[in-house]
Amino acid sequence: MTLNAQLQAFYTVRQQQIPADIRQIMQRAGQELAESGQSDRALSAGGRAPDFRLPSATGERLSLADLLATGPVVLTFYRGAWCPYCNIALRALQQHHDEITARGARLVAVSPQVPDESLSLAEKHQLAFSVLSDVGSDTAKQYGLAFDLPDDLATVYDKLGFDLQRVNGGHPRTLPLPAAYVIDRESVIRWAFVDTDYTKRAEPADILAALDALA
Repeated sequence: MTLNAQLQAFYTVRQQQIPADIRQIMQRAGQELAESGQSDRALSAGGRAPDFRLPSATGERLSLADLLATGPVVLTFYRGAWCPYCNIALRALQQHHDEITARGARLVAVSPQVPDESLSLAEKHQLAFSVLSDVGSDTAKQYGLAFDLPDDLATVYDKLGFDLQRVNGGHPRTLPLPAAYVIDRESVIRWAFVDTDYTKRAEPADILAALDALA
């Protein structure tokens, strides 16, 4: 089963568990984000990837320049450990981690969570790749991915107990669009996936194909 087939199956079950009024708020927010043109403003293939230096879950600070020194980078942005769709996507990437590294690439995931939250997620899912904290979403903004939750959806997330005020280090409203980039050693984005729909993610098979194309 492909990653997006797994996500769609989870979505179908999840929708049955969410009250109708909350589903309506989520769907309206999703439609407004899709119509905002946010994904069109995000960096795409052919663009230059901005450098960054972010703390990892284990305390080290990693820059894109350092990562590219050893080969291409697969850079993925996710919303946080509280997002079940993110967890499914990260587990799928972990399952393909060996195939990514066999192609000489480094996989890195970025979220607006504080490092402690990233560490908990990495340990829970036994992630072998680096998980970085972009508190305040400055890096996501550079990539054109950051957006602010509308008031009613932020209230829903609070009621659901996501506590974004805490996990995002005092920046509860700003999240990144789901995105994945394959970046070559010259910092050029050679392949990109960006979607306003958080239930959709880059397929690992497409990432591997993009890495193969670099060769």
